[in-house]
Amino acid sequence: MQKKLVTKALILTVALATAVSLAACGKKDAEITNPSKLGGEGTKAPTVTASPAIAKKTTYPLKIKDATGKEFTFEKAPERIASVSPAETEALFALGLEANIVGVSDYDDYPEAAKMKSKLGSITKPNQEALIASNANIVFTGVSMKVDTVEQLRGLNVNIFKVEPKTLDDVIANIQTYGLITDHQDQADKIVAKMKADRQKVVDAVKDVKQENKKKVYIEFSPGWTVGSGEFMDELIKLSGGINVAGDGKGWYQISEEKIIAQNPAVILFANGVIDTKSKKSLDEIIRTRSGWDAIEAVKNKQVIGLDQNMLSRPGPRLTDGLLQMAKGIYPELVK
Repeated sequence: MQKKLVTKALILTVALATAVSLAACGKKDAEITNPSKLGGEGTKAPTVTASPAIAKKTTYPLKIKDATGKEFTFEKAPERIASVSPAETEALFALGLEANIVGVSDYDDYPEAAKMKSKLGSITKPNQEALIASNANIVFTGVSMKVDTVEQLRGLNVNIFKVEPKTLDDVIANIQTYGLITDHQDQADKIVAKMKADRQKVVDAVKDVKQENKKKVYIEFSPGWTVGSGEFMDELIKLSGGINVAGDGKGWYQISEEKIIAQNPAVILFANGVIDTKSKKSLDEIIRTRSGWDAIEAVKNKQVIGLDQNMLSRPGPRLTDGLLQMAKGIYPELVK
């Protein structure tokens, strides 16, 4: 997430992305310097207008819309695929498309094979020349890229397909969409089944926690940045049986330190490995040494818990691994 080491985690991009893409997506500053970029434009989830696949084989031509509302027609499965979003890259590799991937963003570091692919630049504004030279049939992008950048690239005849996941179900739907486009539906089904099983495990584990006993949770994925309602990271806290103390805000935003003190969370979650370029301090140290935060219950009781920054912020196939980590951090006695 190391050109400048402000490794700010999207999901999720989506900060984010963003995370969040929000967001924690490698260890380079451009990706997460401003987590608000992880948020989206309120675009719609992709919708399919063609007949669904028969016997898990995609029927072409396939017509499908992306999050911007643009309709794509695929005459066959794309042979050359590029991705400028770490979450989308993870999904494409998980689908078994390594041989078809001709380029990824500078921040794509998972799986290991992604590091060997040609680099196409930033997740917010990729290298136009590199994208064109990749000769990709389709380029996938996620929460970190704004719609005006997408349209600019389309003006250069780059066939770019954007997703904008706001919920875990959106992430699952996107993976199924990629499986449909590429005729890898069986692989998509296996990924989705595992993600749904992870979610159910968490839901079952915390189902008996009464509302009055739910723990208040604060999450910080980049120095001074948290997430409010309307984003997948907030949903993960709720699925984990927690109450997001920043949930009265919207999207990815900068915190009021005094407000968090007043909210007095029982658990503080943070993105592991994030270092502030100015102070050179880890996010863990920043949280623990803030003025007045020693009075917060989570700090007093040593419930300041680090989570894998990429699982936490990338809205891809490992998002439910992040959910499991989060739930174990909040309720270690319940989630095994």
